[in-house]
Amino acid sequence: MVLNVEKTFQSFVDNLKIEKDKVDKIRCRYNRMTKQLNLDFWNINSETRNSLYVGSYGRDTDIVTSDIDWIFMLPSRLKLQYDKHLNNGQSALLQAVKQSIEKTYSKTYLKADGQVIQILFNDDINFELVPCFENTDGSFTFPDTNNGGSWKKTDPRLEIKAVNDRNNATKGNMKALCRMARAWKYKWDVPMGGLLIDTLVYNFLENYEHKDKSTFYYDWMSRDFFKYLSEQNTAQRYWHALGSNQSVNRKGSFEYKANRCYNISLEAIENQNNASVEAKKKWREIYGTKFPN
Repeated sequence: MVLNVEKTFQSFVDNLKIEKDKVDKIRCRYNRMTKQLNLDFWNINSETRNSLYVGSYGRDTDIVTSDIDWIFMLPSRLKLQYDKHLNNGQSALLQAVKQSIEKTYSKTYLKADGQVIQILFNDDINFELVPCFENTDGSFTFPDTNNGGSWKKTDPRLEIKAVNDRNNATKGNMKALCRMARAWKYKWDVPMGGLLIDTLVYNFLENYEHKDKSTFYYDWMSRDFFKYLSEQNTAQRYWHALGSNQSVNRKGSFEYKANRCYNISLEAIENQNNASVEAKKKWREIYGTKFPN
């Protein structure tokens, strides 16, 4: 039996999207915390102002809900106030923001550590909040409590824009491949962060000949992306992130596992014209149980 590549990969991509009930739950919690922070720091009643989803969830490339990254923009006067602290004003700032969130989720486990405030829920829909100050160029300055305290800069808006622009240019293939790559990451325990995955997908698709084709080409796109990953320089320690150009460090070796899956994808494609069951088994070996059986 011939494998219907277009239909099967479309089902796979649909399976990777975060369920609506989880999206609704994330929005509810996000809005509640944002409202409390706005009341405490801006004296306004708003569930949306001064907050922004960032990270994989903000770039709309995530497939799990265990780590929802977001930032809350504080009034600039507060930076001057906490700069005057004799001992680690950055830590004091994180504690102040943490105390505000505790008014909304007092029984939830909260932890202020390093650069983030972790809000952990028993259903594993967890949040990591970075309080920050918006700069005139649209970037953000955020506190780092490590080594006595310091301020660092990030520009997630440029990363979100880069993903959306390339996704539009590739007719949705940018986000689809980012999610597929995450399924591979979790199945094979690949040491890659979300920003590195999105950056390498972005770079791969830039000149890829089938970048704007339908899901009928997703078997080839998978094969060719694994080949691209396997041919990365194993000595390279960091890449420049899409959009922001910030350094994204390597967490570990991924080239060997990419090469393994490149070879498995060749077997899957070879079986697609006469043994669809075997082909699906090979794709599930690469991508896990979200791939249709």
